[in-house]
Amino acid sequence: MKVYVLTDLEGPAMISTFAQTRDVTPEEKKRSEYFLTGEVNACIDGILDFDPDAEVIVWDGHGSGGIDHRRFHKQGKLIARGPIRAPYYLDESFDALMFVGQHAKMGERGVLCHTYSSKSIEYYKMNGIEMGEFGCRALMAGTMGVPTTLVTGDDVTFEEAQALVPKIEGAVVKVALARELAIHLSHEAACDLIREKARVACERTGQIVPYFFSGPYTQEIRVLEGVGIQGYLDAGAEFVDSRTVRLHSENICELRI
Repeated sequence: MKVYVLTDLEGPAMISTFAQTRDVTPEEKKRSEYFLTGEVNACIDGILDFDPDAEVIVWDGHGSGGIDHRRFHKQGKLIARGPIRAPYYLDESFDALMFVGQHAKMGERGVLCHTYSSKSIEYYKMNGIEMGEFGCRALMAGTMGVPTTLVTGDDVTFEEAQALVPKIEGAVVKVALARELAIHLSHEAACDLIREKARVACERTGQIVPYFFSGPYTQEIRVLEGVGIQGYLDAGAEFVDSRTVRLHSENICELRI
């Protein structure tokens, strides 16, 4: 079995403030990297419980990096932070895509919820459907026939994923109380849950349909109040209003995903 694991730093248990995920607070961020790396390793263990010969490739998808390289699983393979663009070396050869440490899209609910940038984006829509990072990248995988089989994070993230992939497995490691407040599982309990759910996701891979709808694709991006759109326009985006632009492509990987 060949599995692609996409990570982020806002979703693990014990992380519920933006300060924990940013380099401006290095000690906090190091602790967060410990929690994420443990959860990623647990996911890899679950995959290997199903198939001891599985190939697991992990992309560290957090903007400033979120994986502690010193603790990364000895049987995993890591795409570390660096110059990378969609499709992030995901291709048709993979049997499944899994998300570990994922957060919900920008909204009123969800721990550290945001859509790609917590400082600039109000929403993304793809062909009229509002999507966060989970939706855009699950759709990207779906264009290759790759199903998204597991997501780990808070309860709001799991609800968001289920709305797009009804049979997806989910490890809910914290329950959202506010944008920077949650009820958390312990790190050990979160890792145990993720390991079990990853194994089950592997068992059910053939039952989970890839999230997909055909192109051409129109992506609408709306920025937060006070954020400029000139950079998008300079790159060829269509002007909609002072805070909104649209991009068009037959290939989803040419959009902002």
